[in-house]
Amino acid sequence: MGGSDQRIDVPLRLRAEDRSEHPALREGERDISFADLDRDASRVAARLRDAGVQPGDRVLLYARKSAATVAALYGIWRAGAIAIPASAELRRAQLVHLIRHGGVRLVLADPRLEPEVEGLAPHLPLPEVLEGAPAAGPSDAPGGDAPAAILYTSGSTGLPKGIAVSHANLLAGARIVSGYLGLGPEDRLLSVLPFHFDYGLNQLLTTVAQGSTLVLQRSTHPGAICQALEKERITGLAGVPPLWAQLFATGSPLGRMDLGALRFLTNSGGSFPVELIRRAKEALPNTRIVLMYGLSEAFRSTFLPPDELETRPTSMGKAIPETEVFVVNERGEECAPGEVGELVHRGPTVALGYWDDPEATARVFRPDPFGSGETVVFSGDRVKRDEEGYLYFVGRRDEQLKSYGHRVSPEEIEQALQASPLVQMAVVGGVPDPVAGDAIVAHVIPASDEVTEAEVRAYARGAMPRYMQPVRVVLHERFPRTASGKVDRRRLLSERPCP
Repeated sequence: MGGSDQRIDVPLRLRAEDRSEHPALREGERDISFADLDRDASRVAARLRDAGVQPGDRVLLYARKSAATVAALYGIWRAGAIAIPASAELRRAQLVHLIRHGGVRLVLADPRLEPEVEGLAPHLPLPEVLEGAPAAGPSDAPGGDAPAAILYTSGSTGLPKGIAVSHANLLAGARIVSGYLGLGPEDRLLSVLPFHFDYGLNQLLTTVAQGSTLVLQRSTHPGAICQALEKERITGLAGVPPLWAQLFATGSPLGRMDLGALRFLTNSGGSFPVELIRRAKEALPNTRIVLMYGLSEAFRSTFLPPDELETRPTSMGKAIPETEVFVVNERGEECAPGEVGELVHRGPTVALGYWDDPEATARVFRPDPFGSGETVVFSGDRVKRDEEGYLYFVGRRDEQLKSYGHRVSPEEIEQALQASPLVQMAVVGGVPDPVAGDAIVAHVIPASDEVTEAEVRAYARGAMPRYMQPVRVVLHERFPRTASGKVDRRRLLSERPCP
């Protein structure tokens, strides 16, 4: 399993010793030192133990990004528990699934969000767990291959799956990314991405591991982000394609800012369009752009070194350090250059599997076909490799969408819509959008002739987070059918809705 020194909370304790007064976080106008963050994490751990939380219990963190959220996350780990970070945008219907499927022992929630979890599980208000409790000592719970977190992400069908990641997985991700980005103690990273997203969580873990400073950014408005980049002298920014579409849009204030401190941008969660790369290089000529590819089941698989961007801007790059990536055909053989196959990932960031779902785990987490004896991840992504070994994304084997950086199952949105008394049946797809990535379009058979598109969209706003909400609802009397009588999804989704 691994000793207690191989735990993801240990780097925070070490930084509290060797960089005690250095800012770990900046929230608004306030700096939080590593020593203060470590003390607050220990207070959270003590409160959790007083509440009956045992090593291995699952604790759901349902809160907006804040210094208290970070302390709570590390406090969960210090108590020996397993963290389930959840989006503050989730509504009660989604929380029911996370709490039941994850077997949640306790919820730490923002006071304004507590009504959403009332009656679902025992819960404590987040700020209070930092107040007055004596600090807990280090946990002697196992680390290494023991689960540290469950990250929920949509599968190709149905409800979100919980990906169990170990302490060793998280430590490896922080170590590897810190290395190829060249992160150091004087870096200041702007945290725009949420912590329930593995990309955003890794940004937090790398800054703690390196003794850097993470500037917490609550507003995702491009103007506010631009101001923060300049005011806070940010050296690194991680983002997803919708963010770049906004920051490098015509009229964006970014070009008027003094961003001389900005060393690098990193992109994951979808392709960085070539035109936006051109605009980014024009606006930030001295900033390195690092294109990355990852999957939640193995965090990060590849990156493209910035000096290769000019010649191969559409490439995913090559495998990250300590990792091997293969392109495999249906016979389990490695593909020749130019041949399309499935990306298979081997390395220390391969997750433990899907929480409480052995069948799904067996489909994706399989023995290495090349005989290493390790477990590898079959990604479901179709890619190809050129003669020099650089990889290129071709498409998904399933119907997943990527909306505002989130992997979304059409079936999950359909089920949420069909839970409404307004909707008889729903079929969901996506259309390309420069901001959203995949803009969600819902084809709906309404429950009555009186139901309007506006009513369905209003229901969606109250029932699901923004990235799941349809930007357009198309009402139908009936859906086309195949010869076997099933809904003809392909035909229906090929119908372009009128603007």
